[in-house]
Amino acid sequence: MPSATRAVALALVLALAAACAGGGSETKPVRGPADVTVPESPAAMAASLTRVERALRSPSTRPGDVDRLGWEQQAAYRVLTAHPGWLDRVIRRLPADMQPVVTANDRAGRELQALGGEGTPPRHLPDWRIVSPLPVGVLRAYYGEAEAASGIPWAYLAAIHLVETRLGRIHAPSSAGARGPMQFLPATWARYGQGDINDNHDAILAAARLLQANGGPDDMNRALFRYNNSSHYVTAVESYAQLMLTDERAFLGYHGWQVYSATTKGSFLLPEGYPGTAAQKVSRPGG
Repeated sequence: MPSATRAVALALVLALAAACAGGGSETKPVRGPADVTVPESPAAMAASLTRVERALRSPSTRPGDVDRLGWEQQAAYRVLTAHPGWLDRVIRRLPADMQPVVTANDRAGRELQALGGEGTPPRHLPDWRIVSPLPVGVLRAYYGEAEAASGIPWAYLAAIHLVETRLGRIHAPSSAGARGPMQFLPATWARYGQGDINDNHDAILAAARLLQANGGPDDMNRALFRYNNSSHYVTAVESYAQLMLTDERAFLGYHGWQVYSATTKGSFLLPEGYPGTAAQKVSRPGG
């Protein structure tokens, strides 16, 4: 469903072009996603991503720290995508076990950037409603139920959910009329959906049916391409999915990822509760 994802992808790429960069003390209180300290150099980026990615994967990390780590992770990758010349220098500074993790996350971000394409930022923020995602355990159970019914590995469903609507945070139809947390066009939902198109549980199960009917799990690349006819989309989803299949705790970080968008006035964090809760402007790299 290329048109179903393109609006979200374009908003993400425009936001990446104005990705936040800050500075300040590592002891700065972190009350929300806009408060995290963002790496300002390749060396700082490598150190930050090593610390964050390892902490997310460690069973000893306190549950109360996971959301903050996810915010730091997302902010770092947004800046890395906005500075393509940094990648090789960052990778050289990483420990061997972190190199494939950072490479895969960066690749996914760049593929989504390419999917969004070039475009002039709109004058106004999108007419979206941003809600809190369901808890990790609930979503993981939904993905597992869908895997049991279809054979589609749970992580592919999580990756699609992440790319399409940030795990259900974005409530809005696409410009083509796609709806719900897995972004189904009405005609596609009529074929694969059961229940409520706007319900995370029902939409995840429908996505599994669609993927199964189009080659999955034996040929996930084909199945993903039928979900969205873009090689960029396929590579991004595959990258995120493989990271979660390698270490399930990777999903914990993605669960904290927020919604960013950009206009001619700059880049904005759309917090949970938006538009009732005001968007927060974030600074440009080096700005």
